[in-house]
Amino acid sequence: MTDTIAIPHSDERRSIEQGLDAYRALPIKQQPRWPDEAELERVRRELRAAPPLVFAGEVDMLRDRLAAAAEGRAFLLQGGDCAETFAGATADNIRNRVKTILQMAVVLTYGAAMPVVKMGRMAGQFAKPRSNDHETRGDETLPAYRGDIVNGYDFTLDSRTADPERILRGYHMAASTLNLVRAFTQGGFADLRQVHSWNKGFAENPLFARYEALAAEIDRAVRFMEAAGANFDELKGVEFFTGHEGLLMDYERPLTRIDSRTGLAYNTSSHFQWIGERTRDIDGAHVDFFSRVRNPIGVKLGPSTTPADMEALVDKLDPHREPGRLTFITRMGAGRIRDALPPLLEASKSLESTPLWVTDPMHGNGITTQNGYKSRRFDDVVDEVRGFFAAHRAAGTFPGGIHVELTGDDVTECLGGSEDIDELGLESRYESLCDPRLNHMQSLELAFLVAEELRDAGRSRDRAAS
Repeated sequence: MTDTIAIPHSDERRSIEQGLDAYRALPIKQQPRWPDEAELERVRRELRAAPPLVFAGEVDMLRDRLAAAAEGRAFLLQGGDCAETFAGATADNIRNRVKTILQMAVVLTYGAAMPVVKMGRMAGQFAKPRSNDHETRGDETLPAYRGDIVNGYDFTLDSRTADPERILRGYHMAASTLNLVRAFTQGGFADLRQVHSWNKGFAENPLFARYEALAAEIDRAVRFMEAAGANFDELKGVEFFTGHEGLLMDYERPLTRIDSRTGLAYNTSSHFQWIGERTRDIDGAHVDFFSRVRNPIGVKLGPSTTPADMEALVDKLDPHREPGRLTFITRMGAGRIRDALPPLLEASKSLESTPLWVTDPMHGNGITTQNGYKSRRFDDVVDEVRGFFAAHRAAGTFPGGIHVELTGDDVTECLGGSEDIDELGLESRYESLCDPRLNHMQSLELAFLVAEELRDAGRSRDRAAS
């Protein structure tokens, strides 16, 4: 925790500041080629002078909440867009995403019988890694789309040319998104009774009748709280944190500041950043940079991750073995998680570290349909979640969270679910510019299924304790 870290003297603070730039001398991946270095430096200066998007005290609070989850006393729900777009940062879209996360959180809280840490994959998820630097259509080859904070999606040279001014626009979009998120989560929109009533409506839909019994249990719990005199005025606001992939260093570095209270470095672009599967090289720029900030840090682990890879990441990113500091987000694929995850869980027990284990059941389950759409099967998403819980049951470790690409809208991007979206159905409302997302109904259905897994995990813990 922050109060266990010695406050640096002025010379040490200068050293910390200099260390934040050490990444510049290291191999770095997934960065755009900016055409005008002078313009880029102007943008960096302006961003360095801009107010922080989040505050160090909020980051410390999240680290405490994630420490509780790592120790089996809370559960993390992280959800939001694959890639936020500037055009999509509207009040309605932001409200619907927050609403979906709040609805999922109520169900998970009841299933887990413990607090749920709510985190939006939003207010900063504007940059995307790409498999290839370029995209070819017909006879024309152009730079790949790297997210709205870098370039445009339209397949023209002007649109695809990296533009540093977009970095500033991304900052302002993130600030306006955060303003709305804070208003929605503190202004009564998140009232427990209202969120529960939305879920009752969901469960009463004949498509989702199998979840009606659990919704009825939650309803009885809420009515019991009312009868017992619970102060619902205190339940009208919720803690809500933001996170995104720490990818674009010309955004992350200028927003990293030395905190006046502690003299330590905090990345104020969001409360939480994660390092992607493509950029987690132990000797690379991203791991070095994020090892130097006080934010809780996540790392995506794919099926090729070895125990030695994991141990090296722990030593680099969590040298003090601090609960809440390090989150491992596994993205194995439904067909591989039951084989790939157990060795990592077993090896982690000897590291004297307490990472938070979170499942990302989306990124390992991508497919391309016959009609050319990138998609995911809802059944594969659910199967990976079940494999994640099964691996933790066998290892005696805690399945601490779920990381999902979702939207609050009724898009048709993932196949299946109780709505039974088929390949032709994808054509009706496919809106993602990158990866397919669960829609509002699929997200809530997943929450009810995860709640069932959490209840089973709780019963197993109770039996073990007795």
